[in-house]
Parts: sequence; C-alpha cells; structure tokens
Amino acid sequence: MARGRILKSLAGFYYVIPDNNETLPVAPLSGGATYQCRARGVFRKKGMKPLVGDRVEFELTETEDVEGNVTEVLPRSNALVRPSVANVDQALVIFAVKHPDPIPDLLDRFLLLMRVTSLPVILNFNKEDLVGEEEMEKLRENYRDAGVTIHFTSCTDGSGIEELKKMLEGKTTTVAGPSGAGKSSIVNALSGEQAMETGEISKKIRRGKQTTRHVELLRIAPDSYIIDTPGFSSLSLPDIPAEELERYFPEFDPYRGNCYFNSCVHVHEPDCAVRTALEEGMIPEERYRSYASFFEELKQKKKY
Repeated sequence: MARGRILKSLAGFYYVIPDNNETLPVAPLSGGATYQCRARGVFRKKGMKPLVGDRVEFELTETEDVEGNVTEVLPRSNALVRPSVANVDQALVIFAVKHPDPIPDLLDRFLLLMRVTSLPVILNFNKEDLVGEEEMEKLRENYRDAGVTIHFTSCTDGSGIEELKKMLEGKTTTVAGPSGAGKSSIVNALSGEQAMETGEISKKIRRGKQTTRHVELLRIAPDSYIIDTPGFSSLSLPDIPAEELERYFPEFDPYRGNCYFNSCVHVHEPDCAVRTALEEGMIPEERYRSYASFFEELKQKKKY
C-alpha cells in the first residue's frame, strides 16, 4: 500500500503522486510520474468523495501498471466546498482591476466563503497596468479592514509577481477568481512555464472566457503548491443564519459592541454603532451594501 497526494480529478479518475517521488511536475504526467486511480466503492457507501489536495493511500491494480485504486483518504486539515479542495493553507483570490471590472457582490461572496472556513486570504488585483494609482487606492480603502492581504500584479509587465511568489512560499494555496481576471496567466507566471491555457477577453461584453476546466494541484517551488480551479461567474452564500453574518465582516468588529440593542443586526435598528461608523466613513459603503444584501438573501433563504 502506497501513500500519495491527489493532483487532479478528471472524468472519474484521480491522479496521485506518491510520497516517495522526489519531483512533482508542473502538470501531471503519465508513465510513472503520477498514477491514474479510481476511488473504491467504499467511499460511495460513506457518502465521501476524494478531493484534489487529499493525502491518500492507494494500491496498484498491476505491479507494472500505472493505474490503481484509492483505498483510504487520510485525515484532512480542512476541506472546502467551493472550490472542492482539501488540505489548503490559504486562498489566493484574483480579480482584475479593469476588463472586466471587479464586481463587489461576487468578490464579497467569495471573501465570506473563505471567512466562514477560517482560511487566510490574499486578495490579488491583477492588470494594475490598466489603471492609475487613484483607482488602486480606492480598492485598498474598500478592503483595508476586510481581514485580507491586498496585493496588485500585472502579467503584462510582471510587476508584483515575485512578491506574490514569496507570499506563497511553503504553503498550499487554492487559487480562485472570475473568468477573465488573468488567473491562468498568473498561474503560468508563478510556475515559470505555460502550465495553463490562457483566454481572451470578449470585446463585446468585456468578460473573460473560462480556460481552466478542472481543479489541479501544481508545484511552483520545492515546498510551495497552488491549486488552480475553474473561474466562476456566480456564487451561493454559505449556509449560515442571517443573524450570524455580521461575525464575518471584520470591519464591524470595533463597533458592534456599542450598539444600543445587544441583538442588533445593523440593518434597520436605531442607535446602531455600525451604521453610525458607516455614515462617518469608517466602513466602506460597498462592503456595507454587500452585507445588507447578503443579510436579506439569507433571511429569504431561511423562509424556504
């Protein structure tokens, strides 16, 4: 019985690299670098599915073969639903500053998902060469207290890429972002090779075309890994009570204890310290709009 890690899941197969393999390719290779495995039926009975990033035990169907079966998923440090990955240390969320413009609702949904799972986030704004300092400063201000590390890059001139590599050192990082943000270009820049196909931006609607079609673990340094995931255009909110939503907006932390009502949810109540801070410019309006919208959505969800 061998142990390894799942690099890729595709068409019912799990591509596993054994622990004793000293070189992890940038993209999974056949012929010995990885083993193409199926999951044993026991996983279906348990209602469990192996995920990219899982550490597993597997056995070969034939000694000289490169195919096998995953027999056991070893204990996970964590597991995410969107994207479906396991054993990650942090998330790299990539949005473009322009073409396409960042959508606050979509960005804040992803930050909420990561906040609920207690996963540290690097919020990377790509294509910084397309905007001026004023626009970048506005993004910094909007997310300065959102509990994330803010970074800017440009794949056109390479700015910010080396600094980003250092932020990923020694960690397994799941990479996510909407189509067209330049996610695949950043993955290629981080790996130093053309590991991922890159897409073009539609001139008509200024949106990206999805190029990553599956979840895949890639090595960018001897002890540094990224999990590339397909781009997204919509996200569901996590399954949490509407009344708990405020816990996941760090901007509210300095104020929530000063509200007149202990059960204040910072929407319509009088003498709300959070809304007072909003009016005084201490909380970014876009972030609060996302909060109020998510709160109403979660309330409606509860009814059904």
